[in-house]
Amino acid sequence: MNPASLDEAKRLMRNFQFPRPLSPERSSDGGRAISNFQKAQIVICPPFVYLSALADYRSTRIKNRSTLIKLGAQDVFYESEGSYTGEISPPMLRDIGVKYVIIGHSERRALGETNEIVAKKIGACLKYLLTPIVCIGESSRDESGNYFSFIRTQIEEIFKNIPRSALNKIVIAYEPIWAIGKKAIREATPAESEEMAIFIRKVLSNIYDQVNASQVILLYGGSVNIKNAREFLKSGGVDGLLVGRDSLDAKKFTEIVKTR
Repeated sequence: MNPASLDEAKRLMRNFQFPRPLSPERSSDGGRAISNFQKAQIVICPPFVYLSALADYRSTRIKNRSTLIKLGAQDVFYESEGSYTGEISPPMLRDIGVKYVIIGHSERRALGETNEIVAKKIGACLKYLLTPIVCIGESSRDESGNYFSFIRTQIEEIFKNIPRSALNKIVIAYEPIWAIGKKAIREATPAESEEMAIFIRKVLSNIYDQVNASQVILLYGGSVNIKNAREFLKSGGVDGLLVGRDSLDAKKFTEIVKTR
C-alpha cells in the first residue's frame, strides 16, 4: 500500500525516467549503464487506485520514454464479471492499459490465497492477454531440504492445468519469504537463488519439457537492493528482479535498473 498519494506515485514515475544520456565518450562507464537501462523491461505495479491516472500520465507526460515502462497490477480476480463486490477483473485492467499482474505474492498468500486460486488467476490473465508474474517461495529453510518439496508442490498445483503453449507467456518470481521484510532471518544469497532457479526449471521440465521450461522468465524477489542487485543478476540464475522497498526510492530504483 505504497506510495500514500497519487502525487507521490506520479513523482516516482517521473523520476524513474533518466535524463538524456551522455555519449559513451563522455560517460564515466562508457555508456554501459544507460545501455543496460535501454535494454531493460520495466514494470511498475502501483495500487489499483493509481493505475488509470498513471496510465494517462505515462502516455501524455513521459511519452518519449513510456515504451520503456509497462504498467502492472498487484493482484486480480479470476472472474471477468459478476457479483464480486470489491474485486478487479482482468478485462478491467486490460482496458486501462495494464500489461502485467502480480499473482500469488507472499502477502496475498498470508491472507489466505491458495495454489488453486493462483492457478485460476493465471488462467484468467492468459485469457485476457495479461502477463502473470507468479510468485512462489518457501517460508523457511531446513537442513533436510524439505523446502524443495514445498516449492515442487506449489509449482505442480499451480501449473497442472496450464497448457504448454502458455508457458512462455508467464513470468515466475522466486521470493524466499524468510528473507523478506522486517521479519527476515537474513538475506538470501545469489547461490541460493541459482539453486532454486535450477530446481524450478527442473520441476517445470518434468511437467512440460526442457525446451519450454527454459523459456520461462525467472525473477528473484527478496530484499533486493542496490548493493545485491548486480550479484543476483550475475550469479543468481535469474533474468530479472522483483523489487520491493527500493522501488519507492527513485534514485535507488534507477541504479538497480541500470545494473547488469
